[in-house]
Amino acid sequence: MKLVLSIVSNKDAQSLTSTLIKKGYRATKLASTGGFLQAGNTTLLMGVEENQVEDVITIIGEVCRSRQEILTPISPMTGPAEPYYPYAVEVQVGGATIFVLDVEKHLKV
Repeated sequence: MKLVLSIVSNKDAQSLTSTLIKKGYRATKLASTGGFLQAGNTTLLMGVEENQVEDVITIIGEVCRSRQEILTPISPMTGPAEPYYPYAVEVQVGGATIFVLDVEKHLKV
């Protein structure tokens, strides 16, 4: 058994979960926030058999495409921990970050 942990944009999350369900996969959905853009993400946890990992990764890759967006300036008044960009910056968003972990034990109680 493997644990597939994927972090995707909120914009892609609904489409991804719908596609996974149609293909027979279940996922636990967690709200998360990215550190750089401080934008909403969705973290999906999926327990799958080893022979299903590549299929799940393929589905994620087909649904969660990266794209370019313009990041508008953020006021320096927001605090020192917030990034400040004095001009608009084009950044790559979307896509997915995927981790595949070994599961030592799987129980349903």
